[in-house]
Amino acid sequence: MGIRSIALLAKISERSLLPVADVSVGVNGFLKYHLFGHTFWLTTTHVSLAVILLFFIVFAVVANRALKKADPYGKPSMFVNILELMVESIDNLVKTNMGVKHGMAFANYIGTIFAFILICNISGIFGLRAPTADYGTTLALALMTFVLIHYNGFKYQKMKHLTNLAKPVLLTPINVIGELATPLSMSLRLFGNVLSGTVLMALIYGLLPKVVLFFWPGALHAYFDVFSGCIQTYVFCMLTMVFISQNFEEE
Repeated sequence: MGIRSIALLAKISERSLLPVADVSVGVNGFLKYHLFGHTFWLTTTHVSLAVILLFFIVFAVVANRALKKADPYGKPSMFVNILELMVESIDNLVKTNMGVKHGMAFANYIGTIFAFILICNISGIFGLRAPTADYGTTLALALMTFVLIHYNGFKYQKMKHLTNLAKPVLLTPINVIGELATPLSMSLRLFGNVLSGTVLMALIYGLLPKVVLFFWPGALHAYFDVFSGCIQTYVFCMLTMVFISQNFEEE
């Protein structure tokens, strides 16, 4: 590739992050700004995250008012029943996989990341770009889990949490690499599965005739966004609970 070609690609990339003619996976820059000598973009991922966070804020306010107005001795409304079902489902999931003794301390965290990842994964059916199709989002989630894993490791196992990496001694480097690879594997698994569905839907919308799009997208969105999104949410939360609960072994 010559110097002129490289310069041309640089100019194109400044205007659009993904300059493909008719196929786009939704990563478009709306605003470019400079900070500490670096160039940053406000993209569709940030917009989607803002919309999703606004949804959670509104949902939390409505749920809080509904619970305050609910009569503890009367018949609950359908909305309150749904809230109770959601809370009980998360509590049962945590108790089953992390135990009754320690599990309930993580119910809020598991419930939060479950709801956040699920809404992010299925946001494509509402015309948004799934934030979990951006590696920055999935890496942040995996790093939070990584911190919790080792925090609870030192909390419950003390220095044994470190000495376990040297059992056996010859495999110490492999054990260390395995621990450091945990956030990478968790983030890449979620990112890759969601991004693959986003790319496939972009190809379908961009390359197929418009007439065909009246019949296909519904079923494909049901699979790539809803079914696959729910599965990946469950897998991420299950891995989080399993990795954390491994540290509950008492001396």
